[in-house]
Amino acid sequence: MFTGIVERTGSLTSMSGDARAVRARVQCGELAAALASGESVSVDGVCLTVVAIGEDWFEADLSTETLRRTSLGAKTTGCCLNLERPVRMSDRLGGHLVQGHVDGVGTILAMHEEGEGVRVRVQVPASLQRYLVEKGSVALDGVSLTIAHRQGRELEVSLIPHTLRVTALREWRTGSQVNIEADVVAKYVESLLASYSARSDQERER
Repeated sequence: MFTGIVERTGSLTSMSGDARAVRARVQCGELAAALASGESVSVDGVCLTVVAIGEDWFEADLSTETLRRTSLGAKTTGCCLNLERPVRMSDRLGGHLVQGHVDGVGTILAMHEEGEGVRVRVQVPASLQRYLVEKGSVALDGVSLTIAHRQGRELEVSLIPHTLRVTALREWRTGSQVNIEADVVAKYVESLLASYSARSDQERER
């Protein structure tokens, strides 16, 4: 479990393998010393397992599912990545509960300056619309953000200068693909209500 508060940025140094499985090496500086083989780490919002560690890098395997459901397979060598280690149970929850399980990939439609920050408009998959509400939380490329506005399949977020300075979101451009994870609370509520509704329908039919 993560919080969507980026610990540091790293860079993709290599991708090897084929369409079925890829091993990625990420340069992560001093963060490497805090990692252990088998641990989880969020990379642009995707929960990956550390399989190898060097002085200032780690490697993780990208499964077919990861390549299909996220933007990681399209990343190029040298690109900047958001990195976060799992939250400790005793830590403050600075963002919101983020699982690192990407629900879909969105596309940045527009960006414009807003004061000292940047306002970003993102198109999301139709299947995610129902989980996204104005002033609710969403994780974009692993960063916990507040939805400033939402209409149909489009949402807007505001990036403050600090976010632009310490995360890879500073490299976003119009047309960029972004990993989206909806608030897990919304998904659980939907599941519980669906189960309750099904039971109610069954009781009415008796």
